[in-house]
Amino acid sequence: MSTQTPYHYIRPKIIERLGSDPFDGTEKQATRHSYAEAIIDVGERYENVVVLDADVASSINTTHFAERFPEREFNFGIAEQNMMAAAAGMATTGLIRFASIGAGFASMRALDQVRNSIHYPHLNVKIAASHSGITPGPDGVTHQAQEDLSIMRSLAGSCVIAPADPVSTKMAIWAVAEYVGPVYLSFTRDPAPVLYTEDYPFEIGKAVLIRQGTDVTIVAMRDLVVQALMAAERLAAEGLGVRVIDCHTLKPLDEAIILRAARETGAIVTAENNIMFGGLGSAVAELLVENDPIPMKRVAVADTFAESGPYLEVIDKYGLTSPHIINAVKEVLTRKK
Repeated sequence: MSTQTPYHYIRPKIIERLGSDPFDGTEKQATRHSYAEAIIDVGERYENVVVLDADVASSINTTHFAERFPEREFNFGIAEQNMMAAAAGMATTGLIRFASIGAGFASMRALDQVRNSIHYPHLNVKIAASHSGITPGPDGVTHQAQEDLSIMRSLAGSCVIAPADPVSTKMAIWAVAEYVGPVYLSFTRDPAPVLYTEDYPFEIGKAVLIRQGTDVTIVAMRDLVVQALMAAERLAAEGLGVRVIDCHTLKPLDEAIILRAARETGAIVTAENNIMFGGLGSAVAELLVENDPIPMKRVAVADTFAESGPYLEVIDKYGLTSPHIINAVKEVLTRKK
């Protein structure tokens, strides 16, 4: 952490590129693949860790876990509901289940089993969901999961985590391996820039202040954290001090850091690659309206389905990139007292 920069835990290479394009010329990795790497290390440490796949092993790269631990990997094919029921059953024997699956199938097709077989008995199953939000632009709307965070957040006793980069993703895997209870992990399809240094302080339920600012706060998660940082850098050139918080855990929400930001900056913008109903924006709005109502604006997928296309072009079309976050910041500042 440098005393000469408003940024915390951000790699210098990323800071240099925020004013232009952090996706160009920097190290990148899809967080689904970061999960696949981390789960091998976790499997080395914990002999009771097993991986289930719903015909996504080659996509997520858990084939490498299967090669290392062939007796601890089970591919259920395109039988997502059956896989979730099996994961619940295995969890009752003391196994730590990591169920690898597409986000749309985890949160919708297999929701009956996820709710009634895993969450209701509060079993120790970790759902590792790839292709979350509209990050799988090239795969089309049937494989996009713009509702997954909202659905999983609504389940009683759920824990929902959406890390922003490969470093925090690997930290999240280690943390949830030690966490007892159901967890939903949300990963991206396309490569994400490596944002963080190794001293990033990941803790379940504790959001992280990654940029100082006193005029307005952007609370972001998963792939929109980098877009929030880009927006903050460009707004700084206009003389605005923008605080950025990586809210990697949607549930349980870190209420303390958000309420502090509300008091100290007086305006909040949320940014998420998720439908605007029931996700991060809703969670923050619910918190603020009951404790400290201030001007707020949500950046999220509107009341629409998306379409196929390159990832960055798709999220720009649906209002999720840094220019749209900048517009939201400027709009909310007009309402700030």
